[in-house]
Amino acid sequence: MRNFRELMVWQRSFELVNDIYDASNALPSDEKFGLKSQIRRSAVSIPSNIAEGCSRRTNKDLARFLEIAIGSSFELETQLLIAKRREMLNKSKNESIIDELHEIQK
Repeated sequence: MRNFRELMVWQRSFELVNDIYDASNALPSDEKFGLKSQIRRSAVSIPSNIAEGCSRRTNKDLARFLEIAIGSSFELETQLLIAKRREMLNKSKNESIIDELHEIQK
């Protein structure tokens, strides 16, 4: 078993969740059960899957959960791009979050 808290990718994605929650508060109220919910779930899924993968016994199982986490990060990026296109989020904050997300994806 690995200590997920020691992984930089987990630490950064965990911090990203906080940024996402703050930024998503600016979304229109009619997006409460739509894009806002989707963005938050995608963001939470990234560090959650990294942590779950660390609990697995084999590297193959860990790799599977890391693949799920990267998939969630791409899903989150898509949702942020939609919010940007629809001008729902602050442009500079959105770009900053996407830049951090790209670093996490690497």
